[in-house]
Amino acid sequence: MDLEGNPSLLEFHMPAEWEPHSQCWMGWPERPDNWRDNAIHGQRVFAKVASAISEFESVTICASGAQWENARSQLPANIRVVELGMNDCWFRDTGPTFVVRKRMSNSGTSVEGKAVAGIDWNFNCWGGVEDGCYVDWSLDLQVARKILDIERVPRFFNKFVLEGGSIHVDGEGTCLTTEECLLNKNRNPDLSKGQIEDVLKAYLGVKKIIWLPRGLYGDDDTNGHIDNMCCFVKPGVVLLSWIDDQTDPQYERSIEAFSVLSKATDAKGRKLEIIKLHVPGPLYLTDEEAAGIVQDGEAKARPPGLRLAASYVNFYIANGAIIAPQFGDPKWDDEAIRALAGAFPNHKVVGIEGAREIVLGGGNIHCITQQQPAVTP
Repeated sequence: MDLEGNPSLLEFHMPAEWEPHSQCWMGWPERPDNWRDNAIHGQRVFAKVASAISEFESVTICASGAQWENARSQLPANIRVVELGMNDCWFRDTGPTFVVRKRMSNSGTSVEGKAVAGIDWNFNCWGGVEDGCYVDWSLDLQVARKILDIERVPRFFNKFVLEGGSIHVDGEGTCLTTEECLLNKNRNPDLSKGQIEDVLKAYLGVKKIIWLPRGLYGDDDTNGHIDNMCCFVKPGVVLLSWIDDQTDPQYERSIEAFSVLSKATDAKGRKLEIIKLHVPGPLYLTDEEAAGIVQDGEAKARPPGLRLAASYVNFYIANGAIIAPQFGDPKWDDEAIRALAGAFPNHKVVGIEGAREIVLGGGNIHCITQQQPAVTP
C-alpha cells in the first residue's frame, strides 16, 4: 500500500539502529565484475554475517533465481531465503528506510506499540551513468518496493536520490551525514543544501542535520557515505573513524570531522561525546584479488593497489549484539573489539573474520544489512 503525504507530519520518524528489530534484510552477492572468483569468497563471508546476526534476530536473505539454491545450501535453516532480483547486494542503500510512529486507536488516541512504514528512495547507483558503480541498476530500483510488498508494509515513495548508508540518526531528532555525498551534483543537482535538509526532516522526522565535510578516504564508490566515517552509539555519543599518522590522507578528514563534531550540538542541545575508532591498515587491493574480478567495463574498475575503504565504524547493531568487521590487522582488529565493547556495554561484540572480502566489493557489514524495526502485530 502506498502512502501519500509527509511522513513527519504523519508522526513517522526513523528510529535509532539500537532500537528493537523484527528482522535483518540482506542480499546475496554474485556479480563477477565486483566479487572476485565468482563471489565464492564474498558469499562465504555474507553467510558468516547472516549466521552471526541470526543468533540475535531473524534474518532474511534475498537471492536471485540463479543463486537461490546456492544461498540456501550455505545458510543455516533458521535463515529465510527468498528469491528477489537485484543488480548487486547493497541493501543498506537499495532497501527501504524503515520509519515508525506510535500506534493509534480508531478514536485517534495513542495506544501501546508502534506502526511501521518504509521509504522507497530513488537510487542512481551512487552517481548515475557517469559516476555510478555499474551501468544497469533497474533491478535495484525495485528492491525496496519488493521488500515492503513481501512484509505488507506501507510505502512512501520519494524521487529524491538517497542511499541508506549516507545517513545515520540517533532516534531523537538528529541526523549525521556528509557534504561530500549528499551535496554531490551526481545525486540531486537541482536542490540546495537547505532543500536537502528539508527532505531529510520531512521523511526521517529529524530536527537537526550535522554535516561532516567528507567521508572516509578511498570511499569513492559512495562519495563518502557517513556509515564508514561516523555513527551514533547512543544519543549524544558518536564513534569517529580515526588515524594517528599525520602523513596519511585520512588524517586530515578525521581532524576536520572531529572539529565539526566538537562544536556541534544535537537536536536536544547536547554536546557530543566523541569516541575515536582507529581505522585498519591502510589496506590495498592485491594483484591476486584484482585478477579474480571480471573487469569487463560493466562495473567500476578495481585495479591492483587501490586503497580499500576499510573502517570499523561500518558494523551492524543487532538485538543485543554488535556484528563487527575484522580485517586481519593484528593490532587494530583487537583494539576495535575492545572499543566497541566499551561503547556498547550491554551488547555482545561478535567479530567477523574475513570482512576484507566485503570491502573488496566496496562496502562492509553495515552496507550489506538493513534492519526492520519491531512493531506490535
